[in-house]
Amino acid sequence: MHLTKRTIEALQYEGPEPRKDVRWDDLLPGFGVRVYSSGRKTFVVSYRQHGRKRLMTLGSYGVLTLDLARDRARRELLAVTDGADPLAERQRVEQGGTVKDLAKAYLERYARLHKKTWKDDEGRLKSPILERWGSLPLTALTRGDIAALHREIGAKHPYAANRLVELISRMYELAKVWGFLDEDYPNPARRIQAFKEVKRDRFVTAEEMPRLAAAIDEDASPYLRAAFWLYLLTGVRKRELLRAKWEDIDYHTNLWRLPDTKSGRVHHVPLSTRAVAILKAVPRELGNPHVIPGARAGQPLNNIDKAWRRIRKRAGLEDVRIHDLRRTFGSHLAQDGASLHLIGTILNHRDPGTTRVYAHFQRSHERQALDRHADRLAELAYASPDCRVTALPSQ
Repeated sequence: MHLTKRTIEALQYEGPEPRKDVRWDDLLPGFGVRVYSSGRKTFVVSYRQHGRKRLMTLGSYGVLTLDLARDRARRELLAVTDGADPLAERQRVEQGGTVKDLAKAYLERYARLHKKTWKDDEGRLKSPILERWGSLPLTALTRGDIAALHREIGAKHPYAANRLVELISRMYELAKVWGFLDEDYPNPARRIQAFKEVKRDRFVTAEEMPRLAAAIDEDASPYLRAAFWLYLLTGVRKRELLRAKWEDIDYHTNLWRLPDTKSGRVHHVPLSTRAVAILKAVPRELGNPHVIPGARAGQPLNNIDKAWRRIRKRAGLEDVRIHDLRRTFGSHLAQDGASLHLIGTILNHRDPGTTRVYAHFQRSHERQALDRHADRLAELAYASPDCRVTALPSQ
C-alpha cells in the first residue's frame, strides 16, 4: 500500500482482538501505520537486529505528519544498518528514566560509598533539584534550565550555586557510566560560568576571643560548651567531633583517634592538658557512646549549627562559621611559632607521602605547641580581671 494522508484516514481496524493490524508502506519498506480497534493510528517501523524482529512506535498519526514520520523511520532504519537497535536504546533511556531515578542511583551507587559529605548532596538534591525537575526525563533537562537556577541561587548564595552545578554535572557523567545515557550525550551542566569564589580566611582574632569565650560559657548545655571549646583547642572538623566516641579517647597517651576522617585515613589528634580537662568534665550519658550526645537514645548530636548561630550572635561575630574555628586554631598555632608542617600534621593536611614519616616523632612537639596554644587561648579569653566564667580549666 502506498501510504498517503487520504489512505491513512480511510483505514479501519481489521481482525479479532488483540491482533496487530499494521499496513505497510510500499515506498519505504519497514515503515507502516498500526490501526487500533479504538480508531487510533500510530506510525511504526519494523526491523531485525541480532536475529530479533523489532517493532517500534514512532508517534501518533495527527501528532506526526506522514512526511515527518517517514523521515524519522528512514533515520531509524539507517541507524540499524550501522548496528544500532533503536528500540532497545529507547527502552534503556526510559529505564534510566527521570532526574529522580538518577538522583536515587547517585546517592546509592556513588555518594554514600565514596563521600563523607553525602548528606550535603542529599539535601541539595531534595531542594531544589527534585522539587523542580524530579519527574523530568534525563534528556529533558537543558543547560538553560540549570543556568537559570544557578543565577537564581547565586544572587544570594554564589558558592552554593556553584556546588549545585558541580553536583548535577557529576550525576550526568555517572549516568553515562551506568548506561542511563549514551557516552556522547552532552552534559547539560557543562560550560556554565561559575561565580567567582574568594578563598575564606576568617578566624577569631585576639581582640574577639574574650567575647567568644564569654558567649560559649554562657550556654546552658555542658555538651555545647565542651564542643565549641574542643573545636578551638583541637582544630577538628565539625563532623569529626560530633561523631567522636569515648572509646576513641586515650587518656594514657592524650590522643584522640579519628577513625573516619575526610582524607579517608585514621588520624590521631594530640590533646592538650586543657582539652583533656574539658573532656573529663563532660558528663557521660548512660547508654550513649558519643562524647556529644543527641536527643535520640544512643545517637550523637547531628546538628550543632543552630547552637552556633545563637553563640556567635551573642558574641557579635555573626560572620564566623564553625569551620572558621578550625582556621582559628591553625592561625593561632602559627602565631605561637609552630611550623607550617607541624600545623599541617596536627590538622591532618599532610601529603600521603609524608604521613608515616612524621607520625611518631612529632608527638611531643605537637603537644608542646598545643599546650602553648591552649594557654594563650585562656589568657585571651579570661584577660578581664572581673571575668567569672570558668569553663576553660586552669592548669
